[in-house]
Parts: sequence; structure tokens; C-alpha cells
Amino acid sequence: MIEKTLKTTHGKLRVKIPSQLNEVTLGQMIALQENKDLGDLDAISILSEVPVTELQSVSDANDFMQFADAVLSLSHQIKHLYNSDDIPKTITVAVDKKPITINVIRNLSVEPAGAFMAARDIIADEIAEHVKQYGEENWKDYFNPSLTACCRVLAYYFYCRVTGKPYDEYAAATFTETIKQLRVTEALPIAKHFFMSYPNLSKPRTSYWHRLLQLWKNVRAYNPLKSSGTLTP
Repeated sequence: MIEKTLKTTHGKLRVKIPSQLNEVTLGQMIALQENKDLGDLDAISILSEVPVTELQSVSDANDFMQFADAVLSLSHQIKHLYNSDDIPKTITVAVDKKPITINVIRNLSVEPAGAFMAARDIIADEIAEHVKQYGEENWKDYFNPSLTACCRVLAYYFYCRVTGKPYDEYAAATFTETIKQLRVTEALPIAKHFFMSYPNLSKPRTSYWHRLLQLWKNVRAYNPLKSSGTLTP
């Protein structure tokens, strides 16, 4: 961490921001990634958790230059993290301020069917976007799932195991707020493992219901031909 005391128009302000990626939460990185028009004060605010309005009261703007190298370093570190296959064996999740440590099981299919299907759809949609942009053959070479998609997958993956509760789609979806508190160095490698472990999900999804409708249409098309004697035994 880099910690500095800055002079403001009404006193002093203590500002502390991460200098290493393992000090940054997934939620902070999502906020940095999603804001396309992010200004310097916005980035410092997200990383320090100091409101922008308070940062704006700092007397000398040059005081923020001491944080510039740290922010730039974090942006380079996140690029390397996307290429990391170092999956943690355990993670600690805080639920109602109570830390809960669980093992990381790499097979997403062991989770409840509802959680698996919800995570599968997120993964399929994310991969489909990259396939559309880069083509079927080259999508893996450029594939970096969005941190928001990673967060949603992990919420479905961890919800039941962390809370000990039965699967609930709405509760699992809102569990993203808890997942955002994970260190990004833990969360991203786990999420990316799931994305890369299900390459078949890049293909267009067809639900059982749509398959049934297609079969029904085929039967309806076949029967008139059979009754008219067009088809021979």
C-alpha cells in the first residue's frame, strides 16, 4: 500500500491506495474496468475508497502524481493475471462479516443444476461475443472474459457452498456483492478456469424446449408425405 497525507483547503486528508494487485478487490477492478471515461480522481477514489468530493479539496493537484506510478503498475499487473493459471486451493469469503474458508473445486458441474445452468449461460454468451469478433478458430487467442461476467459466474459457483443454503436464483445473483470483496488475484484465475474449461459453450445454445418444437415440426412435415403415399415403405 502507498499511504500519504495530503493538504486540503480545510485540513489534511489521509489517502491510501494499493501498490500490488493482491491488495485490490474484484469489485474495485470491476469499477475501474466498467468506467470508460474514468478520470484520475475517479481511479484514485475507487482504489482508496475516498469520495471524489474529498479528493477535490486537496490543495495541490501535483500531490496526486505520487499515486500515478502505482495506478499504472496495477493496469500492467491485471494483464499478466489474465494469463495466470495459478488457481488457489482455498478462498476465504466474508459473509455478514464472518470469514468462511472453503476449498475450491474445479468441476463446476458438481454444483446444483440451477447454478450450473445459470453459470453456463453466462459463459456461453461471453464466449459467443468473442467468437463473433475473432472467429471460431482464433477466439481463444484473444479471449479475456469481462470481470463482471467472472463475478457472476463465481457468485453462482460459490453461493450454496459458502452459505450452506439451498440454491435460489435471485439470492445467488445478488451474491455478487459478496464475491466483489474477493481479491482479484484469487477470483480471476478461478473464473477464467471455468470459461476455458467449457469450449463447447461457444456454440449456439438450443434449449430442450426448442429442440422439442423442432422435432414436432419435423413430425408434422413427415406425416402428410407418408399419408399421401409419396414415401414408399
